[in-house]
Amino acid sequence: MTINEKIESDKIVLEVEGKIDSMTTPQLQDAILLSLQKMKNLEVDFAGVSYISSAGLRALLMGVKTAQSKQGSMVLLNVAEPVQEIFKMTGFSDIFVIK
Repeated sequence: MTINEKIESDKIVLEVEGKIDSMTTPQLQDAILLSLQKMKNLEVDFAGVSYISSAGLRALLMGVKTAQSKQGSMVLLNVAEPVQEIFKMTGFSDIFVIK
């Protein structure tokens, strides 16, 4: 998995590519939390993500809660249909803002 960070005027965009599983989740979690230390608004671009495990979902949940605690937001972008299905099956589609 690769993660590229882009800093915009009022937010950070993380472009994620690859599978998010138990091996790659720590990298994603670190990137999310480090980004939220820099700015309170974060967008995570999932255009290159084909799979997410329960470990990855926990990392995203931690990110959302961290952003909310800072009165910020975390938004998911370009989520592919297979990954959206995982969000729907687990109820996470109600937790995340997905654009």
